[in-house]
Order: sequence, then structure tokens, then C-alpha cells
Amino acid sequence: MVEAISCGGVVIFRGKILLLYKNYKNRYEGWVLPKGTVEEGEEHRETAIREVKEETGADATIVKYIGKSSYTFSTYNDVVSKDVHWFLMMGESFYSRPQKEEYFCDSGYYKYHEAYHLLKFPNEKQILENAYSEYLSLKKAKLWGTKRY
Repeated sequence: MVEAISCGGVVIFRGKILLLYKNYKNRYEGWVLPKGTVEEGEEHRETAIREVKEETGADATIVKYIGKSSYTFSTYNDVVSKDVHWFLMMGESFYSRPQKEEYFCDSGYYKYHEAYHLLKFPNEKQILENAYSEYLSLKKAKLWGTKRY
């Protein structure tokens, strides 16, 4: 078994959530949150910001850490056990551009209920629930967008 660590972000701009649509040779298809592998010497926060930028073209800042998801999957020669560290992030605009090299063919911002139903994986739905609940709490306390969290 191989262990892997990734980091990603739930990017919110004006109440909408940034998603990516991946289609890998018609074998892996669906809407996901942006995330990717931690590079050597990189902090988790740095990975999350870099991966969001690389996969979506979006500029975003981290608001807070919102949790970890774990899952396993099989490759041709091994089983991979992956932990993904997630951050609530504030987007700077509605701009997004899917990274074609990673087989992303669409991206965009969606209302919470749309995003929740579009997401392919249950663990990402749970992370979205946690992140959006935190977003609503910060917004209610008039802290969203103030850099005073």
C-alpha cells in the first residue's frame, strides 16, 4: 500500500462554490473540488492555494482549515491510501479556467444545493457541508471578507 497526501479548497465567491468537471478517457467522470498532491517541502496551505490556482485558474485566499477526508483506490500495480486536507477559501472573482492537462473540461461557480448534488464523491459532499456551514457562520457574524477570522 502506498500513502499519499493531498490538499484542496472549497472556494466560495459571493455565496457560490467552485467545482471542476473531470473526464479521463471516459473512465473517470464527474464533478469534484480542486485538490492535489503535496510537493516536497511544501506546507499544506501552500499546496491548497497552488492546486486551486493550477486546476481552476482562480485566485483564492485561505480562511481556515475545515477537515480531512480519507479514501483508498487501486492503481495498476498498487493500492493508494490518500488523506486530503481541506481549506475553506475565499475566491477573488467568478473567473475560472479548467486545467486541460489534468483532464478537466469544465469549471464554474454553483449555488450550494447545485454543487452538493453535482459532486461525485460522498466525502467531498461532507467537506462541502462543513465548509458551507462555516461560511454561513462567518457571514452571519459579519466576518466573511474581513480577514478577522
